[in-house]
Amino acid sequence: MGAAVSSTSVADFIDDVGSESSSSSSSTGLGDIPESCISFIMKSFDPKEICQLAKVNKTFHRASSADFVWESKLPQTYNFLLNKALGDNNKEDLIRTMTKKEVYAKLCRPNFFDGGTKEVWLDRKSGQVCLFISSKSFKITGIDDRRYWNNIPTEESRFKSVAYLQQMWWVEVLGEVDFEFPRGKYSIYFRLHLGKTSKKLGRRVCDLAQVHGWDIKPVRFQLSTSDGQNSLSQCYLSGPGEWAHYHVGDFVIDKPNGSTTIKFSLAQIDCTHTKGGLCIDGAVICPTESENTKQF
Repeated sequence: MGAAVSSTSVADFIDDVGSESSSSSSSTGLGDIPESCISFIMKSFDPKEICQLAKVNKTFHRASSADFVWESKLPQTYNFLLNKALGDNNKEDLIRTMTKKEVYAKLCRPNFFDGGTKEVWLDRKSGQVCLFISSKSFKITGIDDRRYWNNIPTEESRFKSVAYLQQMWWVEVLGEVDFEFPRGKYSIYFRLHLGKTSKKLGRRVCDLAQVHGWDIKPVRFQLSTSDGQNSLSQCYLSGPGEWAHYHVGDFVIDKPNGSTTIKFSLAQIDCTHTKGGLCIDGAVICPTESENTKQF
């Protein structure tokens, strides 16, 4: 991804180069540095710093757009990601004409694919892939029976709707995704909410009348990958009225440029009691080092 320069800030770099130029000759300046040299140095900065350096002058601006500068910031699987992001709309023509800077900018924005049931983007801080999977792509026991489940519209989901459980004895939700992840360690979370929200007179209202059963037995979360990684955990659902991210497990990608199948699930199948009042937005797969899951 390109190593960040920890000992040299953008301001220090500009000051150092400027002072060297002024001391060597009164007729030279930053604009006299070869563009290729500037581009090579820019590889060592992160994307935000590169954009700051591009404002110095025209030479720096041109140097900041070099393909090899931005290719160093892209993950190994960026061609796969770009194909997902562009969909089927003149994809081949677009890929041929896009600069690597344009590719990076495209991938840093949320991109829906698979019929709008999944969303992928690059985390600007780590350069790693983030993936959000809608509840619409899950296999949910009884989802077609309106006595138990409903899909309700809401602005609180990036997919504009969530799966809502009214009441059921057997709760089981299965998710699966086949994806080319860059090398790294990833975590999976379910985004869940106890209670049904709505708006009245412009204010958020949460109906907790159907919330029950989640404090009797814990929910089991399970993860498995096509290369043999497994994880199993359980916890009680709590905190009604607020969206929460429940950790399913972690997995590691050692060999990029190949698809990995990820299967994950949540289940509460103790039939001695019913459960209800649960909203399921989806699941997020993000770099394990991500500090704040609330951004998802």
